[in-house]
Order: sequence, then C-alpha cells, then structure tokens
Amino acid sequence: MLDDTKKLNEIINLSSELNNVQDLDILLDKILTEARKILNADAGSIQIREGEELIFSHVQTESIQKKLQPGQKLIYKTFRTKINKGSISGYAALTGQIINIPDAYAIPADAPYKFDSNNDKKSNYRTKSMLTIPLKNNRSEIIGVMQIINSLNPNPDGQDLTVYCCEGGRFSADDEMIALHFASITSMILQRAQMTRALILRMINMAKLRDPKETGPHVNRVASYSVEIYERWARYKKIDENEIERNRDLLRMAAMLHDVGKVAISDLILKKPAKFTPEEYEIMKTHAQEGAMLFKSKQSEFDEISAIVALTHHENWDGTGYPGHIDISTGLPTKADSNGKAIPLKGTEIPIYGRIVSLADVYDALISKRVYKEAWDENSALKEMRLMSGTKFDPEIVEIFFDCQEVFQSIANRYPDEE
Repeated sequence: MLDDTKKLNEIINLSSELNNVQDLDILLDKILTEARKILNADAGSIQIREGEELIFSHVQTESIQKKLQPGQKLIYKTFRTKINKGSISGYAALTGQIINIPDAYAIPADAPYKFDSNNDKKSNYRTKSMLTIPLKNNRSEIIGVMQIINSLNPNPDGQDLTVYCCEGGRFSADDEMIALHFASITSMILQRAQMTRALILRMINMAKLRDPKETGPHVNRVASYSVEIYERWARYKKIDENEIERNRDLLRMAAMLHDVGKVAISDLILKKPAKFTPEEYEIMKTHAQEGAMLFKSKQSEFDEISAIVALTHHENWDGTGYPGHIDISTGLPTKADSNGKAIPLKGTEIPIYGRIVSLADVYDALISKRVYKEAWDENSALKEMRLMSGTKFDPEIVEIFFDCQEVFQSIANRYPDEE
C-alpha cells in the first residue's frame, strides 16, 4: 500500500503514460484501473456526460474479475442516467462536489441523494464505501464522474478489513485529496482524447455523407470487436503486454477509419440501389487504395496501422480479395498475374490487422439492419461466419471470434444504431 507522497509521485508519473493513450475508450479503462490502484479499491466506474445524462460504459470489479478464467472479461450493461440530485453520481455532476460515503447502505435519510442497490442484487455484490469525484475540463465544466468503490485500506481504528464486501474499509480525507489531484490531471488528458475521437468521427461523418452504412455506431462496434479479437490473438501468441497495450490503442482508432476511402468514390456508384456492373465494381474496389493514400505520409504508428487496415481489410484468406499487391501511390500492380492484374494477398501475407478488421466488419454488416436488407439473426450470422472460415477469414481468427461472443453482445449494446 502506497503512502500519500508516493501516491502523488505515481500520479505525476502516470500523466505522461496516460498522455500516450490516444483512443478514448482505452484511455477511460486505463484511467479507472490506475485510479483503483492508487486508491487501493476493489471496484469503480467512469461515467461520461452527454447532454443532461451520464453514460455508464466503463466498470471494473477486481474481486469478481479474479474469479474468471484468464482472458475472460466482466460483462456489464451500458446504461444512461439523468443528471439530478437524486442519484450519487448525478449529484456530483450537478454540484461539482466530491462525495465520500462510508457505507452506501447507511446514507442518512435527510441526504439529497439515494443509493440504488439494484445492481448489487443483480451481481451479488455488496457496495460499501464510495468515493465519487466530478471530472472537470479546463473551463470547470463537468465532463463526467468517476466512482471508486470499496476501499481495501484498513479502517482508521487499525482493524485490517481488506475484503470487498460489507466489511471493507473506507476512504479517508487524504484519499479525497489524492482523488481530486488525480481527477484534475486525467480530466485534461480525457478532454484531449475526446477531441481526438471527435475528429475521427468527423471523418466518419464525411464518409457517411457518401455511404449511409458508415455510421458512428458501426465503426465503433467494428473497432471494439477488432480490439477484443486482437488482445486474445496477441496473448495466444505470447506478445509482450506493453506491445499489446500500445497496439490495441492504435488499432481501435485505425479500425474506425477502415472505409474512409469511400469519400473518393462517386455517388453514382456508392449510392447505386442496384447491383454494380463489373466496371463499377472495379471502381468501388479502389476505396481501399484511396483510404491507404490518406495515411501515405506516415508520421506515426497510427498512420502506419491505419494505412494497413484501409488497404487490406478486403483481402481474403484464400487469395480472392482485393486490392492485392499494388503500389498505393499509383494503384499499379507490384505483383501481377498473366492478365496484368494485381495478385491478391493470401493467408499470412495479409497483415494481422487487416485479417481482424475484415472479420469484424463483415460480422457487424450481417447483424445490422441496412436500407437494402434486414439484420440477420445471431444464429444465422454465426453460421455464416463459420462457413467463411478458411476462405474469406483466417481460421485462427474465426476461432478467437467465437470465444468473444459474450463480450461482443456487450459491445453491440454499448453502440446501438441510431434511430
């Protein structure tokens, strides 16, 4: 357990580490993990403000996580709550005050807020101590709330109560000070990540003007699916955890931009309600090259991975995809068949990021409603994915995909299609 000076030093050192995380969702998860470590707590959540609501989408409970199999993740439903004085988080968001509650089940009757025990009942958990901290931007506007739950520190009377249930410790006044300092630093980093996400979504919205399928929810789902698959694949391959963490951050953003090259395709083709002619299909296929071209001037790993994803997410495991071996600057083949056409990439020639995003993109397309089709039911979609193993998709990635189904359901609920 760290003393207060060491905690402050760790927060200062963490700020540079957190600044290197670019994707919003991965940053939120990292912030919550580090906050729990510094405050020595079992559980917590981060709720982001959207209008007059708080969105609960990042929740952690270490004591329950430890009971799961390695690689398995806790599944929580994403939900929204109105910002008002009736709830603890709402009160913190409305007033900007930190709230330190020794026991959620013993809140005084005259307190303006109440504790909702329904989630405890559903998860067979006992919330006791709660530290609720408002997150503010540089204009002192509330951008969210962080809740740290069930201190594992000994109680002030010296009794060592370090279990997560009703016998846990409580958060001290020093913990409040540490939490506020942490929130101050991370709020600025969080604001930067929100701006990055907004810029990416603006690029997506440009593509959406050309192709209605390219929506914010769709690309967020594809990106989240891709990260889940990548993490499991990378751990199976025994890739270093630091490399996994760095790559998952970059992959998530790159996967969101997988079809951004469609902005270069004519509306006459992109929005055609009928089947493409062979000539139109050839033009349509150039969106992979056009997307890669946007990242040709590679100034970062993000540019490099984004170019790979845009270029290769339509390649097929059996070598029947596109655009194949081409020079992205000219579109001309670097490896051609007897007819002078680019030879498609095949098998492990396809970069792992392209193989993963390809599967995530097709799966989401199958289960999503479109103007031209109804959403497939889950069983039919999964059967189709299995049938494409070894032809369109890397069989190894397909097996990992099937291991992720419970998490995928949670992701789909987090990013529902806009009505």
